[in-house]
Amino acid sequence: MIDALVITAIVIAILVFILVLILQKRKIQEKPLPEKYKPILLQYVPFYNGLDEENKKTFESRMAHFLSSVRITGVQVIVEDLDRVLVAASAIIPIFAFSNWEYSNLNEVLLYPENFSENFELEGDNRSVMGMVGWGAMQNTMVISQHELREGFLNNTGKQNTAIHEFVHLVDKTDGATDGIPENIMQRQYILPWLDLMQKNIKEIIKGRSDINPYGATNQAEFFAVVSEYFFERPDHFKTKHPELYGLLEEIFNQQPKQANK
Repeated sequence: MIDALVITAIVIAILVFILVLILQKRKIQEKPLPEKYKPILLQYVPFYNGLDEENKKTFESRMAHFLSSVRITGVQVIVEDLDRVLVAASAIIPIFAFSNWEYSNLNEVLLYPENFSENFELEGDNRSVMGMVGWGAMQNTMVISQHELREGFLNNTGKQNTAIHEFVHLVDKTDGATDGIPENIMQRQYILPWLDLMQKNIKEIIKGRSDINPYGATNQAEFFAVVSEYFFERPDHFKTKHPELYGLLEEIFNQQPKQANK
């Protein structure tokens, strides 16, 4: 009995030692966000500008962690600092209120120069895809058009942001189903009201009675991603036009994004 307790204690001590080494190694490998990235954030990311100084530092730290964990690779395009900042910012915006969030379902972001096909091809017809979460051989990979990535932040009046859209899909997907119900971040009491409100608004889109991007009527997953773009890009306008949707998204993301001029 004593021997078993001793062995158990030794095993626990070894596991704790290994965990400490891993955490120390991770801390050493992670570098702070480069100073040259901060002016880019200030110029192009309204969400960041809406934060107080303490939360700006937290945002920068989480961006640095993301960039140390996920590769950003250009395909027929050069990945510039602007692209790295915008991809990382897009990743952090939806999950900013969840301090321990990790994109466990993402290893790499592939940056294409323009739109592509559903088979991730850059040539031929039907190249209408702006961004996509990979599947099959592309599992744990996101593909996004560099043009659309930048346009989402450079457009001063737009309600769309392709990169945020795709990261919202990843958040949705982490519970095992991309269905517009992000159960890993959503409190259970909001699920039924959210389902009802989604169906109500999808019907309004189909009837042409809504200013929400018609693509949101494709299915529940696309509706969630589309209205999330709107919520983070134009929060004041969204709150005025869609107060019920705004209120539920506020609960889902645990955030009140501040409107800031782009």
